[in-house]
Amino acid sequence: MDGFSGYNQIRMAEEDKIKTTFTTMWGTFCYRVIPFGLKNAGATYQRAMVTLFHDMMHKEIEVYVDNMIAKSREREDHIVNLKRLFDRLKEYKLRLNPAKCTFGARSGKLLGFVVSERGIEVDPDKVKAIRELPPPSLVREVRGFIGRLNYIARFIANLTDKCQPLFRLLRKNTAIE
Repeated sequence: MDGFSGYNQIRMAEEDKIKTTFTTMWGTFCYRVIPFGLKNAGATYQRAMVTLFHDMMHKEIEVYVDNMIAKSREREDHIVNLKRLFDRLKEYKLRLNPAKCTFGARSGKLLGFVVSERGIEVDPDKVKAIRELPPPSLVREVRGFIGRLNYIARFIANLTDKCQPLFRLLRKNTAIE
């Protein structure tokens, strides 16, 4: 499930509104809700979600930024968990984006991973994209490649050891062949 314009559902603290002031030819304005792009917006949103759903997190739901997963082992429990989640969303006047919600799925893609009853796995499309990258010829391309590997590092045993030849390429005055 996806929060509908998630950040925009969190009201700015009165004392912080002045920090978002901007001027146009029509006047001076400030935000009443958290806009996308503020340095701490993501952390503030996540903190709000933890506060609102603390008793449900890691048991019935997972929340990452504006993405939510309701989870359960049994179908009957899932209905109960969804009702509880929807009641909480309604209580705090939070909305979901129906176009980005899927219900009753046994597995699905989330943040570049496949989540299922087996747990969390790497999305095969991500692995394919990494395998099909052309060999890096510039230092920034080596860094980019290492960054992609790092995203799935928890699934690759001894990744740091395996990447030592790449790390050596990042040293000054080392030619990339």
